[in-house]
Amino acid sequence: MYEEQRRIENVEATAQLEPIQTVPRDLDNIFREHHKTVFRAAYRITGNSSDAEDVMQTVFLRLLGRDPGAPAVGNMDAFLRRAAANTALDLIRSRQTTRNVPLEDVAPLLPENPSLAPDRVHRSAEIRQWLREAVARLSPRAAEIFALRFFEGQDNPAIAHSLGTTAATVAVTLSRTRDRIQQEFRSYMGEIK
Repeated sequence: MYEEQRRIENVEATAQLEPIQTVPRDLDNIFREHHKTVFRAAYRITGNSSDAEDVMQTVFLRLLGRDPGAPAVGNMDAFLRRAAANTALDLIRSRQTTRNVPLEDVAPLLPENPSLAPDRVHRSAEIRQWLREAVARLSPRAAEIFALRFFEGQDNPAIAHSLGTTAATVAVTLSRTRDRIQQEFRSYMGEIK
């Protein structure tokens, strides 16, 4: 509850810093209704709560800064989910450098369950990071479709409706994207062994 109130206050405080004189009345309601969706969508792509919060802030600031003459958003949930996915992908693309973290820094975070060996946990984290970077290398449209399908769990007709295209286009794009990522992953695994 406290975190939610803090986020709302942060958005309101940030809105006061913007040169816009009036804050749209609906922004507060939109934030309350959709901030969890935006955060989850961003978190699934970035894998980091701090980055997801940054993405959430960016999405709502962009919504605040939208031209008042712009057409109304028909499906706010889909609009914000897409905005979160695109913003998160942009964030990952901007960080294409490899980060090495010493094992001593992550040792306290490792699970104590002996069945989860540290090398498996580390390997899993490496693969998740590789996948995020691979998705960031895709075209914006393919990355968005892939993220909505595999990170957000939306089905093809829902993705098609959100993007204003056909389910067949979504299916073809997903098939080609999956094939490309599988090929890259095989190559990646071959280089590591």
